[in-house]
Amino acid sequence: MLTPEQIMRHSGPNPDEDPWVDGPPAAEEIAVVDYDPAWADTYRTLAEEIRAALGDAVLALDHVGSTSVPGFAAKPIIDIDLTVASSSDEDRYVPGLERLGYRLTIREPSFHGHRCLQRSQPAVNLHVWSPDSPELVRHAILRDWLRERPDERERYAAAKAPAADGADGDMREYNLLKQDVIREIYGRAFRARGWVDPST
Repeated sequence: MLTPEQIMRHSGPNPDEDPWVDGPPAAEEIAVVDYDPAWADTYRTLAEEIRAALGDAVLALDHVGSTSVPGFAAKPIIDIDLTVASSSDEDRYVPGLERLGYRLTIREPSFHGHRCLQRSQPAVNLHVWSPDSPELVRHAILRDWLRERPDERERYAAAKAPAADGADGDMREYNLLKQDVIREIYGRAFRARGWVDPST
């Protein structure tokens, strides 16, 4: 079982690791749009397709990220966490997902074995993790915290537009520019659980 210390640790991939399966993506427009209630229905449809394709390889599926928070402006890309027995066992899940139109784009062994597969229609980031990844817990904590607190949604939303403007089409830079605000929100969520965030 993961400890609070493991969950609170702000970690990331080794900066010397090349995560791109087929090379880095081209710059793209980063658009943040008003919340669309259809996102929840889209997730449910996607989840049914993934479960049908992968069967018992799916240990858990979860709608995460900004599109999972009602009323929250977001990039119109559905983020999904998929838990499998071992994210490194790509033969167990990648072929089935490719038949659904997903493409493996990111492989980050140093970041809790993270893999990301993307699909363009509808736009999806499918994050694959092993059961011991603290990111699964962190994503759920942030989602639930934002769902319950309009003031936190406002703080986060206020960081999105300048981050999108400053990222020059680089999604990793966009995420980096929002990082401080997100970590502050995490800190409050952790303290509300009685945990002491080691970064504060």
